Amino acid sequence: MPIIRNMDSSDQARHLWRTADAVCFDVDSTVIMDEAIDEMAKYCGKGDAVAALTKEAMKGSMNFREALAMRLNIIKPSVSQIKSFLQHEPARLTPRIKELVEELHKRRIPVYLISGGFRVLIQPIAQELNIPIQNVYANRLKFYYNGEYAGFDEDEPTSRQGGKGDVIKMLKKTHRYNTVVLIGDGATDLEACPPADAFIGFGGNVVREEVKSRAKWFVSDFKDLIDAL
Repeated sequence: MPIIRNMDSSDQARHLWRTADAVCFDVDSTVIMDEAIDEMAKYCGKGDAVAALTKEAMKGSMNFREALAMRLNIIKPSVSQIKSFLQHEPARLTPRIKELVEELHKRRIPVYLISGGFRVLIQPIAQELNIPIQNVYANRLKFYYNGEYAGFDEDEPTSRQGGKGDVIKMLKKTHRYNTVVLIGDGATDLEACPPADAFIGFGGNVVREEVKSRAKWFVSDFKDLIDAL
């Protein structure tokens, strides 16, 4: 990470944003307006119980994998339920995320989606934003042959506490990126800097006070990031 002198922390974050050679986004409540697991739970009739666990998990007061397993065991989504959910409840993109990603692509800056959510729900979002599927890092659901829920892949780094940081470490090592910026709304994003060189807190959909108070740069509109490029 480059050493920047005579700048306050907010100025440093802005400088790193302008000089980033890779940008990583959280997905739920950042790239999209909702928490997909909560929306899927509502669709499956298990909304209230799952939303309460999601709230605790995002505050960082629960072990991430434990919270993930507890929520999935409540929902137990089948293949047919997921297909129906994707068809009838498509994800709502956060305003100006499409323009921001387009601007990054114009500058030939690779964009990654790193999420504690589910790959099957995120792939359509990546396609809509023209982000390569191989740039999506998220959890994989497992199913029995009859399509019923069978668990999730615990080998995925995003299924555990600190997993987003592990993905960023891997990306930096593999691609030799000098400056990786992570943008997100939750505690799991905040804790991934380092290894991310800069973290930008996002509050356009929900404001998490711990993230807002600890982020060196906090924005509520992606227009701020477009204008700062």
